[in-house]
Amino acid sequence: MLRSLILLISFLPFVISESLAQDTYMTPSQELVDLVDGARSPSVSFSPDQKTLLLQDVPTLPSIAELAHPELRLAGIRINPNTNGPSRSGYVTGFTLRDMESGDDRVVSGIPENPVITNVSWSPNGDKFVFLLNRPNSLELWVADVSTASAKVLTSGRVNNTYFGSPYNWSRDGDALIVKMVPENRGDAPQKTLIPTGPVIEENLGESRPARTYQDLLQDSHDEALFDYYFTSQLVEVSLNGDKKMINDPAIYRSVSLSPDGNYIMVNLTKRPYSYRVPASRFPQNIQVWSRDGDVVHQFAELPLADNVPIAFSSTTEGPRSVSWRNDAPATISWVEALDGGDPSVDVPKRDRLYTLSAPFTGEPTTHIDVEYRYAGLQWSDEGFALVSEFWRADRHRRTWKIYPDQPNMEPELVFDLSTEDRYADPGSPEYRRSAFGTWVLNTTDGGSSVLMSGIGATPEGNRPFLSKFNLETKETTELWRSESPYYERIITLLDEDGTRVITRREAVDVQPNFFIRNIETGDLDQLTHFEHPTPQLKDVYKEFIQYERADGVQLSATLYLPPGYDKDSGEKLPVLVWAYPREFRSADAAGQVADSPYRFAGMSHWGPHFALTQGFAVVENATMPIVGEGDANPNDTFVEQLITSSEAVLDELERRGVGDRNRAAIGGHSYGAFMTANLLAHSRIFRAGIARSGAYNRTLTPFGFQAEPRNYWDASHIYLSMSPFMHAGGIKDPILFIHGAEDNNSGTFPMQSERMYAAVSGLGGTTRLVMLPEESHGYRARESVLHMLWEQSEWINRYVKEATEVVLE
Repeated sequence: MLRSLILLISFLPFVISESLAQDTYMTPSQELVDLVDGARSPSVSFSPDQKTLLLQDVPTLPSIAELAHPELRLAGIRINPNTNGPSRSGYVTGFTLRDMESGDDRVVSGIPENPVITNVSWSPNGDKFVFLLNRPNSLELWVADVSTASAKVLTSGRVNNTYFGSPYNWSRDGDALIVKMVPENRGDAPQKTLIPTGPVIEENLGESRPARTYQDLLQDSHDEALFDYYFTSQLVEVSLNGDKKMINDPAIYRSVSLSPDGNYIMVNLTKRPYSYRVPASRFPQNIQVWSRDGDVVHQFAELPLADNVPIAFSSTTEGPRSVSWRNDAPATISWVEALDGGDPSVDVPKRDRLYTLSAPFTGEPTTHIDVEYRYAGLQWSDEGFALVSEFWRADRHRRTWKIYPDQPNMEPELVFDLSTEDRYADPGSPEYRRSAFGTWVLNTTDGGSSVLMSGIGATPEGNRPFLSKFNLETKETTELWRSESPYYERIITLLDEDGTRVITRREAVDVQPNFFIRNIETGDLDQLTHFEHPTPQLKDVYKEFIQYERADGVQLSATLYLPPGYDKDSGEKLPVLVWAYPREFRSADAAGQVADSPYRFAGMSHWGPHFALTQGFAVVENATMPIVGEGDANPNDTFVEQLITSSEAVLDELERRGVGDRNRAAIGGHSYGAFMTANLLAHSRIFRAGIARSGAYNRTLTPFGFQAEPRNYWDASHIYLSMSPFMHAGGIKDPILFIHGAEDNNSGTFPMQSERMYAAVSGLGGTTRLVMLPEESHGYRARESVLHMLWEQSEWINRYVKEATEVVLE
C-alpha cells in the first residue's frame, strides 16, 4: 500500500537550495564536549610472571595539530618521516606499577613531561619493560625497571618503526633485544626532481592479475626510492647495559624472530621489484635463517611479487606462507604451502600441506598433514601434539585436527567440526602457558589429555563467557566456570595453569568494567582496579537488550537506550536514531543467533550513536541487519530487500514498546554502515534522515570485490549496480549527511566516494550536506574533528528529525 507523502517542515529557516563553503570547526553542546573530554580508564597489562599490573595512562583525544605532522604514504603504509615511525598510532602518557599481591602503586619515574609512548613490551621474566619515547625527530628506546619503578634511555640511535609488527624482539633470557634501527649515516632523503624523466608505465602480458582496491600505493620511481630510504633498517643487538652489536647489513626487514632456543634469527626481507598495484605486504620476500651474529645459515625461500592472487575468498599465495618457529622445539621451522596453486576454484582433494624443518636445516622437510580446506591456524603443545585448523569461507566450515609432529606416521584425529556462524556451538579457544623456552604453548591438564578453553559463551539469552576443560580423547567438555547474571565477566588470563585462579574483567549495566582475581573453586573475588564511571552525567541512561523478529522469520536483536529522565511507561514517543552495520550469513538460523549480552556496561562513546541521547532521542545501537543467502543464493542477491525488512522490524518493535516515533526516525552508520544508510534512503522512505560516515557508494569503483562479495563486477554487474546507491541517487528523497575523513586510506572508501555521492544527490535536487574532515583517515581522531562531527550530527537529526512535523499531502 502506498503510504501518504510526508512533508518535513523544520522549525529552522527552510532553505530550498543552498551551496556553501565552511572551514571553521564547530563545537557542540557542553554535554557532548564532556562526552569527548571525559576521563579514560587506563590501559592494563599484566607481567609475564603475573606479579605486576601495569596501568598505562590513556590521554584524551589529540589535537588537529598533532595529526597535521608530516606524513608519507608508501606502499599502503603511512609514516612520519621525521620520526621514522607510524604517523597515526595511539599512545600512552605514563605508567603506574601495581603489586598484584599487596595492591601498592608506584608511578614510574624518569620519564620526561608530556611524553608520547608507544610499543610497550615486557621482558620474558617480567622484571623490566621497554617502550618507545616519541621525540619530534626520532623514536628513542627506553627501559623501565620494575624493582625501582624508574625508566631511562637504553641506547643512543633512532629506532626504525616504519614496517609491520614490533621494532624489537627480546632475547629468550631477557638480557638483550634485537632492534631495528635507522642506519647510521644514511644521508638525506631522496628529493624529487621537478622535471619528469619519462612516463610511468605498467604492463600486463595476458596474465590474470585481479586486485582489490588499495590506497596509498607507490606511484613512481621516486616513491620507490623513498620506500627504500625509510624502510631500510640496521638490525642491532642491544644489551640492557646499552652495549650494541650490529647484525648483518641494512635491509628492509618485514619480520624478525628468534628461535625458541635463542640460537637463530629468522628474517623476512622485502625485495624488488616493487608494484604500483598492490601494497608492501605483497612485495617479493626473501626468508632466511641466520646465526645470532647474522651469518646466513639457511636460505629458506624466495617468494615473488604476489600480484596475481585470485580475489575469491579462500584464495592465497603460492609457495611457503605462515612461516614461523615451532614453539615447542628448540629450532624448527613450520610452514604451509598450497596444493591448488592458491586458487579455490581448482578442484583438488586437498588444498594445503603443513611442513616442518629442524636445525641444522639440511634435511628434507617433514610433511604432517594435508587439509581439504584452507589452513587456518596452528597451536603447539608440550605433550607431543599440535592442533591444526582449516576453514572454508564459502560455507563457513571449520575443522580442527590433532596431529603428532614427532610421529608423522600417526593419523590425524578430528577434534572439532563446526560452522563458524553457529555461535551457540562454539567451543571457545585454547588457553596458553609459557614453555621452557618462554614461547606460548597450549595450556593442557590431566597429563596432556585435556586443554583449557575459554570463549564468549553465546546463548539465546545472550553471551555468557566461560572457562572449560575439553578432553581431547573423549571429546567431552567439563564446564569450570560461566559468567552469571546480572554481570558480564570474561577471562583475561590464567594465574594458575590448572585454571583455579584467573584474572577477569567484570561489568554490569550500571557498573563500570574493572579487573578482578577470581578463584574458580571458591568463587572468591579480589578487585584489582577501581576505575570510576567515565561519563557520570549519563549514568542514568536506560539500557535494554531487545530481541524481535523480521517479517521472514529471521530473529533480530539490538541494544535500546533511552535518555535520562524519560519514563518509558509514559506513552511519549521519542524521535529515534538507529545505528547499524550489515553482516552476511549463509544460514537464517545463524543470522538470528544472539551476539551480545544484556549485562554489558552502558558505556557512552562519542564515536557511536550515543550522542543522540543528549538530544532527547531513543537510540538503537547494533541493530542487526543480517544479509542471508542460503543454498545456491548469495547474500547480496537480495541485499536491499533485506535491509528494508530489518529496518521495518526494528521500528515496529519500538512502536510496539511505545517508546519510538517511527515517523521521526533516522538511520546512521560508519563505513559499510554508511553504505547501508545510503541504500535505505535510496530505496525506501522508512527513515526521515540519514547519517553516512566514511562510506563507499559506487561499487564500480571497487570492481574486484567488496566486503563479503566474492564476484567481480563483470561476473555480477547487476549486483554491483543494484547495490550502489550512487546509481539510485535520484531515489534519495530524505536528507542525508555525508561525513568523510579527507585522508581516508581504508580499502575502497576513497574520499572521492562521498564527494561523488554528494554531487549526485545535490545535482538531482536532494537535501544533503558533505563534511570533509582535514587530516582524518577512516576513523576520526582529532578532538576538533570529533567535536565538529558531533555538532554536524546533532544539528542534522534535530533539524530534519526531531523538529520535523508531519503534513499529509493529497
